[in-house]
Amino acid sequence: MSLTFIHEWVPGEPGTPVFLLLHGTGGDERDLMDLAQAVYPGAGMLGLRGKVSENGANRWFRRLAEGIFDQEDLARRTSELRSELELVPQLFGLGDRQVVALGYSNGANMAANLLLSGFSGFAGAILLRPMVPGEAVEGSDLHGQAILITSGQMDSICPPGEGERLSEMLVALKANVQFELVPAGHNLTQQDLRLAQSWMNRLAHTSSH
Repeated sequence: MSLTFIHEWVPGEPGTPVFLLLHGTGGDERDLMDLAQAVYPGAGMLGLRGKVSENGANRWFRRLAEGIFDQEDLARRTSELRSELELVPQLFGLGDRQVVALGYSNGANMAANLLLSGFSGFAGAILLRPMVPGEAVEGSDLHGQAILITSGQMDSICPPGEGERLSEMLVALKANVQFELVPAGHNLTQQDLRLAQSWMNRLAHTSSH
């Protein structure tokens, strides 16, 4: 039994949270590792590579045009990833370590769709520059799931209104969402890092008490 996704596993220090890393378009399983270590030094990391290729660029699901997603493919890829994530704690011997999704752009959209579909395997999720991927699955309940969303005020790829709307959708599913608008475009900034660090420290601190 193993993952069908190309992946990179870094165990990290015992007892630390484990980041599930979901890259943006054109990234790979190692793309967000430096960021994850800056957010929470010593954390475990499981980086996955999306299986869709768009002109040679790795993605998590197909799109029909910029900002227009192939909903059928999105649903299928979300279901596939969800099935494999349910194996992760056992495969990597995580015990009671927290699993926190860390997704950027296309990877943040995939993580968001997992949440909207009612996936409850994360202790928290950091969604950087997300859009609304699709509709929430009826009956989903995120019961206090901690989520951080950061959107760039000048982001022309993922307009900030998308992050705000996603935040509202997740709150409607009873998630505990912190939405932050940063003075930036699509690229990440030091402010994104600081927000993620303080949010992550709170999450880790809360769970250890």
